[in-house]
Amino acid sequence: MTDSSANLHHLAWVAGSDAPEKSVLNLGFMALSDAASLIVAATQGFAQPYGLTLNLQRQSSWAQLRDRLLGGELDAVHGLYGLIYGVQLGIGGVPATDMAVLMGLCQNGQAINLSAALQRDGVTTTEALQRLVLEQRTRLTLAHTFPTGTHALWLYYWLASLGIHPLRDVDTLVIPPAQMVEHLRAGRIDGFCAGGPWGALAIDEGMGFTLSTSQAIWPDHPEKVLGATRAFVEEYPNAARALIMSLLDASRFIDANEENRRGTASLISGSDYVDAPLSSIEPRLLGYYQDGLGHAWKDAHPLRFHGDGQANQPWLSDGLWFMTQFRRWGLLRDDPDYLGVARQVQQRTLYREAAEALGIAVADAEMRTSTLLDGRVWNGNDPAGYARSFALHALGDA
Repeated sequence: MTDSSANLHHLAWVAGSDAPEKSVLNLGFMALSDAASLIVAATQGFAQPYGLTLNLQRQSSWAQLRDRLLGGELDAVHGLYGLIYGVQLGIGGVPATDMAVLMGLCQNGQAINLSAALQRDGVTTTEALQRLVLEQRTRLTLAHTFPTGTHALWLYYWLASLGIHPLRDVDTLVIPPAQMVEHLRAGRIDGFCAGGPWGALAIDEGMGFTLSTSQAIWPDHPEKVLGATRAFVEEYPNAARALIMSLLDASRFIDANEENRRGTASLISGSDYVDAPLSSIEPRLLGYYQDGLGHAWKDAHPLRFHGDGQANQPWLSDGLWFMTQFRRWGLLRDDPDYLGVARQVQQRTLYREAAEALGIAVADAEMRTSTLLDGRVWNGNDPAGYARSFALHALGDA
């Protein structure tokens, strides 16, 4: 799968003062389509030009991934943006630990699915869901993947945009992404928010339908990151930079054309990686969606791994947004030093060095501007005010 002409001139990094201090790195990942850049980098020759060998270790839950990263068994991980910031701030069940976001791994590509039972009952639109929950007072059980994770926050934001309070009007619980379909099958949950391919697999197996995607909530939203502890970055800065370069090369390769995406889908479907049918992985990796309700479309904001570097840049505003939602939903009792924390976590200098060495453009701006599904504009300004600006919140529950 690799481009044989690429990266040869980067062999200079291996022998010089920038040589990795540690040449074998253990990388944790979850069985998700958006782990593709790690899998491609580790197995298709993208790490060797930088003097690295990448050992992939699939994890069974986000909590296990977090604990093994903090315990030093893993050097870096395919991590939820919110998980990294939750650990930094000491929420989510572990003591505060200085963390690092080395780069973004992807944008978009997550889904909110509801069950086949709700589909049979005609709850196939947001209006029908509002009637069921707000008027009929039916209490649904909806799953996400981690308390401070992206999926919890996409689900909460989406429900709140419908006037449904995610902490009062429904029940939520945590389930590892690969177990979502089986929990739907067993009738333990009424729906879930998770990454691919599990939303597509639920449809393929007749277990439900996709009512919304994460990119419908926030087009080109931040999702998974290459995460590490700050201690790792400080002890092994050259290895960290080399790892970023390896994954940037792999990400750029995946996004280069449809043939590369098809090859990537075939690779990651294997039993050592995502371990799911290719038919449930490939379409959405190519941007082709069907929702199980008879609608099909080519998504304008599909899962992307590179996007000319836009998906990889560690924008300060991306990290800030997750902290605003922690505050909004009562996970933080007080406002943190939003900008100070983001500047500590986002490894912008290291990322810039890696990207510029590869000829990848890096924006000078620290923030980017986005418009979410409720019309709100997020640009990183006044995070404390933004956190307080929502009609539905749990600010008094912290």
